[in-house]
Amino acid sequence: MALKWIKFFDLRFFCNVLVFVVIGTQQLYSQNLDLKDHFTKEGIHLSPVKIDGNTLFEVGGISSYPSETRAEAIVKNIKKVAENKNISISDIKKKNDTLFSAIIAGKTVLIRVFDTDAAIEGVNRNILAEATLFKIKTTIEKYRNDRLPEVIKKNTIIAVISLVILIVVLLLVFWVFRMIRRFVQKRIDRRLNSVENISYKLIKSNDIWRVINLFFITLRFLLVASLVIYGAYYILGLFPWTNELSISIFNAVADPLSNIGSSIVNYIPKLIFLVILFILTKYLLKLIELFFVGIQEERIKLNDFRPEWAMSTYKIIRTVVIIFAIVIAYPYIPGSDSVAFKGVSVFVGILISLGSSAFIGNVVAGYSMIYRNAFRNGDLIEVDGQRGFVVEQKLLVTRLRSPKNEEIVIPNSILLNNKIVNYSNLKSDKGIILHTNVGIGYETPWRQVDAMLKLAANRTDGLLKEPQPFVLKKLLGDYAVTYEINAYCVDVERINTIYSELNQHILDVFNENKVQIMTPSYVSDPDIEKMVPEDKWDIPLAKNK
Repeated sequence: MALKWIKFFDLRFFCNVLVFVVIGTQQLYSQNLDLKDHFTKEGIHLSPVKIDGNTLFEVGGISSYPSETRAEAIVKNIKKVAENKNISISDIKKKNDTLFSAIIAGKTVLIRVFDTDAAIEGVNRNILAEATLFKIKTTIEKYRNDRLPEVIKKNTIIAVISLVILIVVLLLVFWVFRMIRRFVQKRIDRRLNSVENISYKLIKSNDIWRVINLFFITLRFLLVASLVIYGAYYILGLFPWTNELSISIFNAVADPLSNIGSSIVNYIPKLIFLVILFILTKYLLKLIELFFVGIQEERIKLNDFRPEWAMSTYKIIRTVVIIFAIVIAYPYIPGSDSVAFKGVSVFVGILISLGSSAFIGNVVAGYSMIYRNAFRNGDLIEVDGQRGFVVEQKLLVTRLRSPKNEEIVIPNSILLNNKIVNYSNLKSDKGIILHTNVGIGYETPWRQVDAMLKLAANRTDGLLKEPQPFVLKKLLGDYAVTYEINAYCVDVERINTIYSELNQHILDVFNENKVQIMTPSYVSDPDIEKMVPEDKWDIPLAKNK
């Protein structure tokens, strides 16, 4: 049964916490905590006079007799008198002199209070001496009382009882946390499994339980550590020899918490300012967004300002407003005036400036393309050898969908630095002109070639009859004349299909009229004309064997 309780209590955990607290406090105590043991008032270095860890007052010094040496001498004298029971409390008196007021006990001078000491405190020397006398008497009386055998015996019994109570409370804490964890685990197991099923295994129930279990462990650790620290502070404070260690334990925990609390309280006015700034910025951005949404929906009209520019302009203005708000809020951010915060800010700024040149270039190019109005979503464009329909235009990239249903992602910097061909921009007027070239020998009359090419264009579905197709004689070559058929088209979505059908009709018309389409290389007229006879135009495909 005893072993079960020891295992349940997790004795190792308790010992680790206790050792951590005691060792850490001893280290703080051994280092003498310069921040606590030395004070400065009006540029004068002060050192505390401590008896059993309690600070009586602070004293100053001079270069030949530093404040630390003076404080040590005063402590030594007070302890010497306190340990001499032949000197009664009433024998401790104040003696005034021209240059100082002395606190004496018999023949021992405990401390001399000078005018400079009174000036530091901002009081009369006689008043400071009286206060110092009262403090020394009270301290010596307590010093003697704390070391009486009956008091030590009583405090030892209290310490043992307190330690037993602390162990019982810690056992109870471990038991309660174990019961709560089991209860919670049983109640949420089913719900965790349902969450895992709903998320298609993306959220694992074990991962959720680890988070919950970590919360319980952290809460238990904080509670146990608080109980151990308070217990050590109380028990060690019962004895004069360990009272200073007890105070160090309390200060090690209380001072950071006190600083955090006071910092939070002092920061509340700045926090209120940041909240007000956040609310004003939020609603200002809402008003600006409503204005540009009205422009986009053409409810608000501005001269020479296109509706499609509205949201891009809003994003620019929103960025400027947010940056301006951050600049205003910067001095009110916690730690913004510290050297560390400034150093981190500079370091982050350098990293961003070194690594974001391409990023900034693409952003600038993205806005430039928007305001150049080179194309819109749905337009068929060609850039850097890539042709496709504009699907999405972002600050960094523009996405195209090719006629073969491929996604083409083009950085905006490439769009800015290359020629863009927009097949859709002017299609609503006369349409775009589709063209293709053929090489025909000199023996064929050019009027016949013109007629055949125009006939092929008129047969092609998707090419306009009005304006009429026209033919250009592009080149009088060494062996053939290069003709170019041009026809208007508004159905740019089918541009590849239309080109294919046009070429198909050109082949048919030239075969029908027994005119050969010449190749770039020409040696002599062939014995057999390079044309497809009409009876072979519809030859069926060979059957698979």
